[in-house]
Amino acid sequence: MRKKNKPVVAIMYDFDKTLCTKDMQEYTFIPNVGLTANEFWAESNQLAKDKKMDGILAYMHVMLEKAHAAKQSICREEFVKMGKDLEFFPGVVEWFERINKIGCDLDLNIEHYIISSGLHEIIEGSSIYKQFRDVFACEYLYDENNVACWPKNAVNYTTKTQFLFRINKGVLDISNDYDLNTYTPEDDRRVPFRNMIYIGDGLTDVPCMKLVKINGGYSIAVYQKGKRTKVENLITNNRVNFIEPADYREGSSLDKTVNHILVKMSMVNQYKSNCWRKC
Repeated sequence: MRKKNKPVVAIMYDFDKTLCTKDMQEYTFIPNVGLTANEFWAESNQLAKDKKMDGILAYMHVMLEKAHAAKQSICREEFVKMGKDLEFFPGVVEWFERINKIGCDLDLNIEHYIISSGLHEIIEGSSIYKQFRDVFACEYLYDENNVACWPKNAVNYTTKTQFLFRINKGVLDISNDYDLNTYTPEDDRRVPFRNMIYIGDGLTDVPCMKLVKINGGYSIAVYQKGKRTKVENLITNNRVNFIEPADYREGSSLDKTVNHILVKMSMVNQYKSNCWRKC
């Protein structure tokens, strides 16, 4: 009888307003350069509009411009330090180990990933960074003095989808496009789409949510208290499987939903494993 490895389940998260309570720049960076969140994002959006520019590249440019004007450091270490000031939704910090334990009990190997348009450096400085197998996010290129000088990676709402395929195929090195685009039979892919859960908060996550859902995985839109209407159309338009409050505590509606999904995935994978053994 042939032996098959324990199935891998990938849970993928947006970051801003999905795990942390607002855009990550708003905790420390924006106050440090003397602006309000509304002022910063208005200027960034206007730049994108005036120059017909990608909105993600626009905000990365404005961050550097405003930091220079305010005489604030743009060294990598300073961005990483900002991660300690992030505030998370209830239960986020404890979430990962509990979900991992549930997966282990169901004979599943749970892996957590971030796919975000926020800054990798700030996420890296957060208390939950160590919980992720990998983080795909925007990032600066740094010069010999470790000063930000150019966008190294920019992740917008459509480029997010490439990372689903990287996780699907196990090609996590983003400089490796060859293996990513080489044909791989479905049965040889490391994480089938049916073993994926995507958790996000809104329109910028729709391409990923839809892609996971139509390929047999599960997409969940989370919302802050009092903001359910922001995501209701996502389930009405069949873009997600569930909408849940952004409450990651044990026993919450989100916790129960993910538990039920994992149980179902375990059953499906067990069935496929039994069929595989008989071949």
